[in-house]
Amino acid sequence: MPKTLEEAARLLAAHGGRARVIGGGTDYFVDEAHQPAPEALVDVTRIADLRGIWEEEGYVVIGCGVSHAQIVASPLVQAHGAALVEACGQIGGPQVRNVATLAGNIAHALPAADGAIALLALDGEALIAWADGDAVVREWRPLPQLFRGPGQSAIDSTRQVLAALRFPVRAPSEGSAFARVMRPQGVALPIMGLAARVRLRADGAIADIRVTLGPAAPTPFRAQATEAYLRGRMLDALTLREAGEMLLGEAHPRTSPHRATAEYRREVIPVLFQEAMGRALQRAAALEVSA
Repeated sequence: MPKTLEEAARLLAAHGGRARVIGGGTDYFVDEAHQPAPEALVDVTRIADLRGIWEEEGYVVIGCGVSHAQIVASPLVQAHGAALVEACGQIGGPQVRNVATLAGNIAHALPAADGAIALLALDGEALIAWADGDAVVREWRPLPQLFRGPGQSAIDSTRQVLAALRFPVRAPSEGSAFARVMRPQGVALPIMGLAARVRLRADGAIADIRVTLGPAAPTPFRAQATEAYLRGRMLDALTLREAGEMLLGEAHPRTSPHRATAEYRREVIPVLFQEAMGRALQRAAALEVSA
């Protein structure tokens, strides 16, 4: 149970790849029987400097020890990242949200990870740290660089620490939202999740937009063709419908025996898109008026 990031990185290095990082443990202990047992678990949730949420240099920063419940309750995340609040508020049940961390949700690298989908829409980044001899290296990386495939993270949890996450503070005339449909039996498995972040021009047209969803690809998916279509347009009912059709054309959901068929997922994607876009636009317009 290291008390500093430097200590955590050096503990991993001392075990030479035979230890691994653990946060809330809600993913690790489910998978424990299917992977080799490490020599040690390095619990990063006791690092005081990484258990908070703060604003720094134009970003909202979330330490690796922060639980989903803390994110939902944070006025700072509520003000700048509504999509992330909504995503973290739907993960698991209350007991899971009280111990599971957003960093763990990202590090597990599943394409349906609610936190990853929302943070991707917010242009999130991750701070990765590791020991290099006597030094501890820290590097901010864009979120897409962390995912290699379903459950395959670019972060080596036996040698590297996902120390913190961050996203830019909310700009004027900008809003975000997250929508999800899930199976409610026990573990609340997500069938499909979608996040949207919208920034409006003075005339009400879309100045910039991010649309992310999953599972619709091997990693959390950003709908760049749909985004390109919407930039510069006024969002009326026809444009929203055409954008939904374009989104279906670039997303590729698959059938899952434990969640839903590909056909069902294709039915819900336009519905989630309209729901998330509607709330994101309302928030963007509200901020424009208040500004």
